[in-house]
Amino acid sequence: MANEGYTCIVLRNAQHTLAEDVRQGLTASSKWLPCKYFYDPAGNALFEQISELPEYYLTRTETAILKSHAASIIERCPSDLALVELGSGSSTKIRYLIEPCLARQQELTYYAVDISPVGLENGTRQLLHDYSRLRIMGVVAEFGDGLRYLASRAGGPRLVAFLGSTIGNFTEEEVARFFTMLRRHLRPMDRFLLGVDLVKDPAVLEAAYDDAQGITAKFNLNILARLNRALSANFDLATFRHRAVWNHARHRIEMHLVSLRHQRVRIADLDLDIEFRQDETIHTENCHKYFREHMHSLLTDHGLQVLGHFSDPQDQFCLFLAS
Repeated sequence: MANEGYTCIVLRNAQHTLAEDVRQGLTASSKWLPCKYFYDPAGNALFEQISELPEYYLTRTETAILKSHAASIIERCPSDLALVELGSGSSTKIRYLIEPCLARQQELTYYAVDISPVGLENGTRQLLHDYSRLRIMGVVAEFGDGLRYLASRAGGPRLVAFLGSTIGNFTEEEVARFFTMLRRHLRPMDRFLLGVDLVKDPAVLEAAYDDAQGITAKFNLNILARLNRALSANFDLATFRHRAVWNHARHRIEMHLVSLRHQRVRIADLDLDIEFRQDETIHTENCHKYFREHMHSLLTDHGLQVLGHFSDPQDQFCLFLAS
C-alpha cells in the first residue's frame, strides 16, 4: 500500500505455522484446529457479514459502549497517547478511540497488530483517508510477538486495546499467560482496554453463533476450504456441518465441524490421510463468557489495576480499563 502515513513490518505470518498446527490438531485423539485460521480473505469477509447479523449482538454492543464511553476512557489515560490494537481486523472500532485522542493532541500513532497483512491494509486505508493527523504502523504478527516488538521500542504512553471479546477464545492457561505477558510488557504509564462478553441466556448465545442465515456455518466451514487451498487437501465441505453448543460447566460456546459420514481426507502437502468416523467432530473454536467479577479478579490477580469498567444498559458486554 503506497500510502503516506502507513508503514508495515512483518514479524510472523500464520502460514508459517499452519502445516504443523494442522498436523497436530487433526491427528489428535479429539480433533481440533486453531480458530486463528478462520481469518483468511474469505473468512474476513464472512466475519464482516456476521458482525451485521441480528443474532450477533457482540459487535454492535461493544461499538455502542465505545461510542458512549470513549471520551471517558481516553480521559483516564496519559496525554500524548499512542494506540495499539491487538487483532485489529477491519479497524472499525478503533476510530471511536482515535477521535477523542485527536481532540486533545496534535497527532496520533496507531499500531495495528494482526496476523492478516491483507486485512491490515484494507482496515487502515480508510482511517488514513479520514484522519490526516494519524500515522499507522501495521504489525503482521500474533499478539505476543507484536507486544514484544512494541515493548522493545521507546516512546510515550500507549493504550493497548484488545476488543471483540477475543480473550474468550483463550483457554484458562492461555489467559494466564496473556495477562502475565501484558504485565511484563506494559509500563506504568500504559493502559490496557479489554472487551469481554458476559454470561447470559444460553439461547441468545447459541443463536449468536448459529444464525438463521447460515453465515456462521459458512465461516466455520471456510477453515476446511482454506486447508484445501493452502495444503492441497480434499475436504468435501458438503460432508461436514456446523455445530455451536453452550457448555454450561465451562461457560463457553463451542464450535465444531461434524463429519456426516465415515470418510478419509487426503492432505497432500503433509502427505497425510485423516480418517473421520460418522459424527466425529473437529473442535474449531471456544468462546468463553465471563462474569464481570471473575474478569476483575483475573486482572488484579495478574498485577493489573482496574481503573474502570463500562457496560451497555442490558449488561451484555463489558469494557475493562486497566493499568
